[in-house]
Amino acid sequence: MLQVNSIKENYQTVLAGLEKRNFPEADSTLQKVLDIDQKRREMQTERDQLQAESNSISKQIGMLMKEGKKDEAEKVKSRTAEIKSLIKDLENRYDEFEQELTQLLYTIPNIPHESVPAGKSAEDNEIVLENGQIPSLAEDKMPHWDLIKKYDIIDFDLGAKISGAGFPVYKGKGARLQRALINFFLDEATAQGYNEVQPPIVVNEASGYATGQLPDKEGQMYEIAADGLFLIPTAEVPITNLYRDVIVSENDFPIKNVGFTPCFRREAGSWGAHVRGLNRLHQFDKVEIVQITHPEKSYEALEDMSNYVQSLLQKLELPYRVLRLCGGDMGFTSALTYDMEVYSAAQERWLEVSSVSNFETYQSNRLKLRFKGEDKKTTLAHTLNGSALALPRIVASILENNQTENGIRMPKVLVPYLGFDMID
Repeated sequence: MLQVNSIKENYQTVLAGLEKRNFPEADSTLQKVLDIDQKRREMQTERDQLQAESNSISKQIGMLMKEGKKDEAEKVKSRTAEIKSLIKDLENRYDEFEQELTQLLYTIPNIPHESVPAGKSAEDNEIVLENGQIPSLAEDKMPHWDLIKKYDIIDFDLGAKISGAGFPVYKGKGARLQRALINFFLDEATAQGYNEVQPPIVVNEASGYATGQLPDKEGQMYEIAADGLFLIPTAEVPITNLYRDVIVSENDFPIKNVGFTPCFRREAGSWGAHVRGLNRLHQFDKVEIVQITHPEKSYEALEDMSNYVQSLLQKLELPYRVLRLCGGDMGFTSALTYDMEVYSAAQERWLEVSSVSNFETYQSNRLKLRFKGEDKKTTLAHTLNGSALALPRIVASILENNQTENGIRMPKVLVPYLGFDMID
């Protein structure tokens, strides 16, 4: 979340950033933050003054007792009891203001980086680059939801019987393709210096708040209410929370972790042909990369992460493009996001397969994730993450783009993992 001091010291910049995001009532919300903070500070000042008076009276009582003036000391003690009551009341009111301020800050998104374009929706995103040749398919080309039936590799009906819509069953070469992609992505990441971790796939409420998934304004998380737990929407949540309430050394940067997990999203309100088949699922597999860096190095790290994800798409022989998201299409916690989209030749449209984001201090402020430099001062670190990669739409594009009259050709880089080069 945003820091109050940053809002106070950079008010116009913060206001302009929220307006770029099309955040409603930005000015009044920021003014409310400053008003609550002012009241909180007044409570603190008054409490400190009373505490100083109490300390002074305690010394006075001690002196009177030494001088044998017990009656005078008892009279002074009555003021001490009054002060204690006043301090307790002030502390309770301070806590109320602190809670109100925190809850208000939770509703304010991150401030976009200066390079983020203005805009209201995906149509306003900026195309940074395009790479690869869009394949030319036969007239009888098939979308992946027909291909998976033809080759019996993914079964949505079985998944619906077991769990419900949006929970597919992968079978035979379809299951092996999933495993091959996961292993390929993990091997590539570890070769680039990422440390592999296998985190829990359920998190507590504190973890959800720390990375910004809570409060869940859009109702997209699956909640295990009886236990106060949530199924993770992405491995970003547990991996980043490894560093909650941690002070790391500046010498540890960059901290690079990678993890594979299933991901769970309710996808409330999603419908239509654009979410058919693998395009939108309630459960899917994803490999996630997470970095924690020095603030001066985070945008360099973002470019490195973007280039790394692009290298995966190149090795998979998939045509792709990179978008810089506009203010109105960015995630709540991000300062700058690149989306990678692959072209689906059968559906004849672009499919998002990765988001790579820099959160600057937005998450680390919630996490209380700091680093200590040579000057021994503690400073908030910057956090970043990226999908590297999410499997469903990668699988959809591989199936559709590589279909031939003899079967579906597999990318060469996957053949050693698969043990076959065709799905037929």
